[in-house]
Amino acid sequence: MILTIAGGRRLATTLYAYAFLTDLVLLYPVYALLFADSGLSVGQISSLFVIWSVAGIALDVPSGAWADATSRRLLLCLAPLCTAAGFALWTFVPSYPAFALGFVLWGAGGALASGALEALVFDELDHLGLAQRYARTIGRARTAGTVGVLASIVLAGPVLGYGGYPAVGLASVAACLLAAAVATRFPEQRATATDTLIVAAPAAPAAPVAPTQHRDPADPADEPGWWQGLRGGLAEARRDRRVRAGVLLVAVVTATWGALEEYTPLLARDTGVALTTVPLLLLLLAVGQVLGGLLAPAGERLRVRGYALLLAGSAAALASGALLRHPAGFVLLAGAFCGFQLASVLADARLQARISGTRRATITSLAGMATELITIAVYIGFGVVATASGNGVAFALAALPYALIALLMLRGGRPTSRRSRPEALASSVV
Repeated sequence: MILTIAGGRRLATTLYAYAFLTDLVLLYPVYALLFADSGLSVGQISSLFVIWSVAGIALDVPSGAWADATSRRLLLCLAPLCTAAGFALWTFVPSYPAFALGFVLWGAGGALASGALEALVFDELDHLGLAQRYARTIGRARTAGTVGVLASIVLAGPVLGYGGYPAVGLASVAACLLAAAVATRFPEQRATATDTLIVAAPAAPAAPVAPTQHRDPADPADEPGWWQGLRGGLAEARRDRRVRAGVLLVAVVTATWGALEEYTPLLARDTGVALTTVPLLLLLLAVGQVLGGLLAPAGERLRVRGYALLLAGSAAALASGALLRHPAGFVLLAGAFCGFQLASVLADARLQARISGTRRATITSLAGMATELITIAVYIGFGVVATASGNGVAFALAALPYALIALLMLRGGRPTSRRSRPEALASSVV
């Protein structure tokens, strides 16, 4: 028991430090200014964002399969090193080609960590008999990451004033190098293809997971090697409806509000506040995200109806706050971001509980790739709607997918003699 508690604390401490340092990037609040001051047009800056997303899409699932076939800890060490290399290019060779290559490296770093981190944390907790603590642990990790972003916002101004963009860039590189060093402290217990996997079912409302599952030698998921692992992970997601629904839920819930976050400065400016007040409004949203991560233990008690109401309430707060076009609306937006952060953590936790094979990182990376695809769609849709009707309307319309998912869950949870395919899918989501 003492060893279990000590192991859990070591894992959690390492995870929180890694999440904090990974997001302690002082370039976050100023990199758009760096691009503009280097002579890039708005169109060129937008193309860089597309390159960033495409790099993540291309590398997400292959990197997850690599993590399953080799070492997840190794990939978590390599991820911030790739990002550090990209930031170094921005710092020492500020030009469009360097910015583009830097985004490719940043996207590669994100892809290497995507899937590998969640899979390592869940399997280590399961090894310690603490799988039911996954949502709490990953929620606090996201909170630590948000605190890192807040620290970046606070520190970027003074560091920029002291040493300009080179100082901000070097500080960002240093944070990434520290994150790589911290990653070497992650414990890693890897199961072999002949092992028996025992997965502790999360408290609630995740669906029960079979307590003991033996590997099938004929299953491609159990074959060794990177390519076989990729095939096996995709096969599990394809044949298991609950895993497939979990992947889709993670993608939709995470992508939409994550993409909207990039446009919150524009929405803040539309309220008529002074430019110096905009960061204060954005801090409200960050506080909301922090609270959402901390509420994960309480959120685990939500069942289908409760989760649906969480999404519906967050969607209503998002639309209302955006259409208010007043600084007070950001209080509602902070509540919406709190709810979406909580919903994202719970969706991830329930997906992890449904994965029964050894290809956890591959399937989680599949969710990450789907998230990136939806993110690009949100970027395009937001640009079209905002150009025609304004930022507030674009934010309000972006809340509709959440309302639709909530409706499908509520209808799918009703006891009926025959249910449509969407309703059956909704009922399997939580």
